[in-house]
Amino acid sequence: MKKFSDFICRHRVGIVVLSIVLMVPALLGYIATKVNYDLLVYLPSDIETIEGQRILTDEFGMGAFSAAVVEKMPAKQQLGLEEKIRAVEGVNQVLSLADLTGTAFPVEFLPSELREKLAHEDSQLILITFRDGTSDDATLAAVEQIRAITKEQCLIGGMSAMVLDTKMLFNNETVLYVLIAVGLSLLILMLCLDSYLVPFLMLGSIGIALLFNMGTNVFLGEISYITKAISAVLQLGVTMDFSIFLYHKYEAAKKQEKDRLSAMSEAIQATATSVVGSALTTFAGFLALCTMSLTLGTDIGIVMAKGVVLGVICAITTFPALLLVCDKWIDRTHHKELLPCFTTLREAIIKYRKIILAVFLVLLIPAYVLNTKTEVYYKLDSSIPEDYEYSRATEKLREEYGMESQMIVLVDSDLAAAKLDEMTQKIQQTAGIDGVVSASVLNQYGLSEDLLTSEMKDILQSEDHSAIIVLSDYEIATEELNAQITELNTIVKTYDENAIIAGEGPLMKDLVEISDRDFKNVNAVSIGVIFIIMAMVLKSISLPVILMTAIEFAIFLNLGCAYVTGTQIPFIASIVIGTIQLGATIDYAILLTTKYLNERQNGTEKIAAVRTALSDSMQSIFVSAMCFFGATIGVGLFSQIDMIGSVCELIARGAIISMTVVMIVVPTLLVTCDGLIRKTTLGFNK
Repeated sequence: MKKFSDFICRHRVGIVVLSIVLMVPALLGYIATKVNYDLLVYLPSDIETIEGQRILTDEFGMGAFSAAVVEKMPAKQQLGLEEKIRAVEGVNQVLSLADLTGTAFPVEFLPSELREKLAHEDSQLILITFRDGTSDDATLAAVEQIRAITKEQCLIGGMSAMVLDTKMLFNNETVLYVLIAVGLSLLILMLCLDSYLVPFLMLGSIGIALLFNMGTNVFLGEISYITKAISAVLQLGVTMDFSIFLYHKYEAAKKQEKDRLSAMSEAIQATATSVVGSALTTFAGFLALCTMSLTLGTDIGIVMAKGVVLGVICAITTFPALLLVCDKWIDRTHHKELLPCFTTLREAIIKYRKIILAVFLVLLIPAYVLNTKTEVYYKLDSSIPEDYEYSRATEKLREEYGMESQMIVLVDSDLAAAKLDEMTQKIQQTAGIDGVVSASVLNQYGLSEDLLTSEMKDILQSEDHSAIIVLSDYEIATEELNAQITELNTIVKTYDENAIIAGEGPLMKDLVEISDRDFKNVNAVSIGVIFIIMAMVLKSISLPVILMTAIEFAIFLNLGCAYVTGTQIPFIASIVIGTIQLGATIDYAILLTTKYLNERQNGTEKIAAVRTALSDSMQSIFVSAMCFFGATIGVGLFSQIDMIGSVCELIARGAIISMTVVMIVVPTLLVTCDGLIRKTTLGFNK
């Protein structure tokens, strides 16, 4: 390791130049990386609803579906508008009430029940289908072009419109995420470090690592917008302590070594040795997300694990090189440290350790219970502000047409007409069904197949499948709709065991069920993997249990706060927060415990050992946690996209709670369990 650290010191200028040069391809890779804004594409490819989407795309040309509301527009003008929409590239079909039968059947002769589904007082409904999938570039471009054509004449709803608005909202905010995170981190570092220049060098080094990480995402093909948003602030917060540790070691070594190159070489060696354990636990915590069935976890996990590795590399190469190159200017910008010594808090922790232990034991079970009661929501459109077009269209569709959710039942085209009629009647009789559109139902209204337009036939029939459009009174991702889908599944599979219920509602039902399983699995995997790594790093069986109990307690408190304040959190936050908080803040506990072990193994009495461990680690833990907090809290409070804002708020609060638990509870547990620790940890003499 000494040869490596000496090499860094000798070639410091070359390393800085090389880092800057490598930023160019990294920037190009960052620009070339596609961002996905549709979370439903991360569902497993082998589930039934995804197969249904493939059938709709391949056989019916219905990769995506939108509903538009036209208000106060004469019939002739509306027909002209429909023709313009049909001409948009990517649009497959455009249907309104007038297009149902073409000129073969006067609209006034249609049953009132049917007319009310497609027209309401002075507004009319236009249904638009797209050839490509919901979040495909061609579909989003088509929606954007339709909006430009129609201007304020009509409002467009549907999943593609939601994805487009999410994209627009995210692109408006994404640069500000980084600026806010960097600004708050810079302010904290200015207050906590003894130099005005070092915080800029530290953030510059982390920024280079971040750009390398985001640039290498091009090899993944695409990443989700959530990954892009939180990976930047997470990498900033998680890898900051590596650089802080090196700087403190360098400053300490300079006081002992006359030669600054020797001091830096020693600091690099100490940093590389010390951060391996903490980096491994963080790395493993993020990789645990890759075990999720919802592949969004793999997306976040790979990007963040890669970020940790690149953060460590830059912390022991680029950052020390920058410090050496700018050493003269650093000396000129020194100022008095404003960071408290925590002496009073340290002595209070030691004095009242028995009370702290009692409070911890009393709160542990209630904290767990509150954590399990935290309410989670799955509605993907909850992040869209009310003044965006998708939200206005959705509200209009709900108020005037009662359109909450739609499903499409796909059955074998060879299914006997009598069975198809019987099945359709049972679907209509199911509680909460607002309407059903199929060839069978239209025939009941007197609209035989001969009277339907070719476009209408193409929507309801393909060579291999018949389609039944089902309208529900229940909202997407609610227990009522999920129960209704289960009931409908039972009905349709009685008549056709290969029948599939496709559409947004069934996809969201799968998302709910898969996310619930992932929540349990990913937590179990992260705990297991981190436990093994900690056991190897600390050479102990008892310490991983003690430390992880403390951090899990912090996680329970974090999620329990959401329940106490009545805050619903997005489903993705409930899945990833435990793994992220565990992997990112277990480092604090490892740092404190390592210092305690060193003291005890050298023969220091346990109270004196915990006093020394607190003295040596409290400032480092405080600075690291505050940087983690600063990197995430600003984004959490600023972002209008709740899927991002909620995750960042939880991470920010989790950093403070974990810091508090590690500083106050962990020392108490170490003293209390000292006898057990000595018996179950290698390195203690009899």
